[in-house]
Amino acid sequence: MDPTEILRSAGGVLLRRDVLAAGATETALRRAVRSGQVVRLERGVLAVAGADPELMAAGRARGLLTCASAAPKYGLWQLRSAATPHYWHSNGRSAARCVSHRLPLTQQPQHRTLAALPDVLLHALLCLPELESVVMVECAYNRGDIEPGHLFRLLDGNRCGKARQVLSKVERGADSLLETLARVLFRDAGIATETQVWIEGIGRVDFLLEGFLIVEIDGIAFHMEPRQYKKDRRRDNAAIRRGLPVLRFFYDDVVYAPESVLAQVREVLARGSLRWPQPNQPSFRQDWV
Repeated sequence: MDPTEILRSAGGVLLRRDVLAAGATETALRRAVRSGQVVRLERGVLAVAGADPELMAAGRARGLLTCASAAPKYGLWQLRSAATPHYWHSNGRSAARCVSHRLPLTQQPQHRTLAALPDVLLHALLCLPELESVVMVECAYNRGDIEPGHLFRLLDGNRCGKARQVLSKVERGADSLLETLARVLFRDAGIATETQVWIEGIGRVDFLLEGFLIVEIDGIAFHMEPRQYKKDRRRDNAAIRRGLPVLRFFYDDVVYAPESVLAQVREVLARGSLRWPQPNQPSFRQDWV
C-alpha cells in the first residue's frame, strides 16, 4: 500500500512502525522518502510532504494536539488562539514550551496526532479560563457534536467541580461566540436573561433582559451586509415605538469591554420601567428552551 496514502488517511503524521503495520513495505517507504513525498521528522516519526505544521509538531513531541490547540482542527469557536501548544502526553513524555495534559483519554484519538473531540473539550474545561472553554463546548453542542450530559459524567472527580460549574453554563441556541459571552455576562450579573426571543411585531431578538430591554449583538462583519443593517435598524425602530428600549453592542464591546457593556445595561434597567411604560404589552415567545 502507498505510504503517502496511509499517512494522509491518518492526518499526515504517523510512527514509522504504524505505516508499516498499515501495509506499506520497506521498499515503498524508502522510495517515498527519497522522492520527498514522505519526510522523516525524527527517528521513528514520519510525515507526508506538506502535512499540517501543528500536527507535525505534535508528532515530534510524541503527543496529541488537544485543548485550545485542537479547537481550529474541529472548527470550534475560539475567543483567542493558543499562545503555547497544548499536547496530551502519555508514559511521562513531555515537550518543552507546551502545556502538557495527562488526563486519561476517554476515546480513541482522531488519529496519531489529534485527540478525539470529547477529550479536547474535557481538557479545555479543566485547563482554560471559563469563557474560553464555554465557547468551545457550546459550539460543539450547537452543532450536535456533543451532549453536555456526556461531559458531566466524565467530570466526576473531586477536582472537577469548577469544570462542572463552567459546563452548567452551556446552552443551545447561540448564533455566535459573542452571544454566548454576552449571555454568560448578563446571567453572572444576576440579570434575568431570555435568549432568541420572538416579539410580535418586531421579530426575533438576541436578548430580552428583565422582560423589557432588548439587547442585540453585532458581529465583526455586520456592516458588510447593507440589507441586514437596514433590517436591524427598522426592527430597532419598531421596538422603540412599542416602548421597548434597544441597546446594540459590537465585537470589541463584548470581548474587550464587558464591564462597560454591563454598566450600560444596568443604567437602562435601573430607569427602564419608569421611562418606558408599556400600556400595550407585546407578545413574547422564546425560541429556545
